[in-house]
Amino acid sequence: MKLTIFSLLFCNFIFSQTEYPKDYFRSPLDIPMQLSGNFGELRPNHFHAGFDLKTNQREGLNVYAVADGYVSRIKISTFGNGKCIYITHPNGYTSVYGHLQNPVGAIQDYVQKNHYKEKAFEIELFLKPDELPVTKGQIIALSGNTGSSEGPHLHFEFRDSKTEFIINPLFFGFDKEFKDTKKPTISSLYVYPLKNTVVNQSKLPLLLNLSLQKDGTYLANKVKANGAIGFGINTVDFDDVSFNKNGVYNVTAFLNGSQNYQYTFNTYSFDEMRYINAFIDYSKYKKSGQRIQKLFMEKPFALSIIKTDSLHGEIPVVPNLSSTYRVEVSDYFGNQNSVTIPVEFDNLSPIVKAENETAPYFIRSDKDSNFEKDNMSVFFPAGTFYNDFKMNFDVKNNRIYIHDDTVPAHSNFTITIQDSTSYTAAQREKVFIGKFSGNSISYYSTTEKNGVFSTKSKILGQYGLAIDTIAPTIKILKPIQDKWISEMKTIQFIINDNLSGIKSYNGYLNGNWILFEYDNKTRKITHKFDDTLLAEGANDLKIEVVDNMGNSAIFETHFFRSQQK
Repeated sequence: MKLTIFSLLFCNFIFSQTEYPKDYFRSPLDIPMQLSGNFGELRPNHFHAGFDLKTNQREGLNVYAVADGYVSRIKISTFGNGKCIYITHPNGYTSVYGHLQNPVGAIQDYVQKNHYKEKAFEIELFLKPDELPVTKGQIIALSGNTGSSEGPHLHFEFRDSKTEFIINPLFFGFDKEFKDTKKPTISSLYVYPLKNTVVNQSKLPLLLNLSLQKDGTYLANKVKANGAIGFGINTVDFDDVSFNKNGVYNVTAFLNGSQNYQYTFNTYSFDEMRYINAFIDYSKYKKSGQRIQKLFMEKPFALSIIKTDSLHGEIPVVPNLSSTYRVEVSDYFGNQNSVTIPVEFDNLSPIVKAENETAPYFIRSDKDSNFEKDNMSVFFPAGTFYNDFKMNFDVKNNRIYIHDDTVPAHSNFTITIQDSTSYTAAQREKVFIGKFSGNSISYYSTTEKNGVFSTKSKILGQYGLAIDTIAPTIKILKPIQDKWISEMKTIQFIINDNLSGIKSYNGYLNGNWILFEYDNKTRKITHKFDDTLLAEGANDLKIEVVDNMGNSAIFETHFFRSQQK
């Protein structure tokens, strides 16, 4: 524990000594910077790693290298950042450009060459400094909507080239691109009874009423408790231009004037991303969609943006001592809001009692745990969970019930199901462990040996065996069978698999592999015709799609095309 606290303080000390270049980088776009998402914004299972820059709700804007350097990495994925370019700069930083429509020029030629070399749409390339050098202001790509993007925009971020730590882009002088005179908004404040405490005659977390003061700050109702408590806040920020809710830059809590908890969205590593599920009240988020940011740690966790006292933000409420707790929320531009909470001791009995915990099993988060019943078991390595909790576990109706997803797991646990009699040897090749939710089944990659099936997951819930013997479907959007299509620029198909999901797809023109790009949002694959790959006159096209259980589908068609101009 001492090592953890020292590490957090040391990381913040190192950050405070860093001087970032303010005038070295230019904007990646030639339109005014406008945010649809900022650094550190709270997202499912992660903190946002950079800026989401608006692109006028359309694709195809020029994307520029923000400084001299070289393309050090290119990743083409159907999820995440989609088509993404990384540029390493000589001053020790790497800029990242995501959700691109396409690279351009020599970068696109390099990508296209490697698509065909690897015979795959999804590729990841690591380059040497002399392979694709770029200059400041060079057009490197067109903006797009690829990967997991929910609309056209440019994802833009900075990383330390050596450590891969992500850094708030505002530190590089981009604060001059934005106008923000608005204070962050504090929409709600919660108090949490800890360690069997009663707070305001409740053993459950309570929403506190806030009163707006003349100076624009807030005063909360008095908190009366008889032991340890903690607080949680729901806060967002707005700038002067967009209507998007952004994350706040800094939250600092004070007990009687002394700082006891703080987090600042300055820099952090990808290894820390999943700690967002300990950072927020995860159970409330799963039940209501609200991300309440906790100002205490039930057990310490190594998220470097947090600085805390020896009690990790916990507040002891003792007899004969009244306290004042204050939370200050600020954005990068110094706009600040705050709420003050008077706290005093009160030993009244609870009116609102804690929910009856009927779960029969207790999980120690720092210990290995294994639960087994009938032919099914689950193993949790030490450190799987952030906190201790009481867990429901059962096996019935050929399903293993592992609590529910209101408790977050930080790392993988293992589910094992033994069944050597329900399926033939041939059928077992099509069987997997799936997560059941209502009528839907989510596929999990499964290993099988002698009727013992095993998978890994980070989500609690219901699991069981499922079999997938149905091939994927392939549908051409515009039939071309025996037609002359000399003017067509692209051809598209919709590919789909309703159970285990698509593992791979390949297209062949006259027996040669050709590139089809896949859009996971529409399930479309698209090929852009290249005259150098087409034959004069008759051409044969074949599409083969394979799902995760090895079921395959083939679509074949024949068309004519003239190369004469």
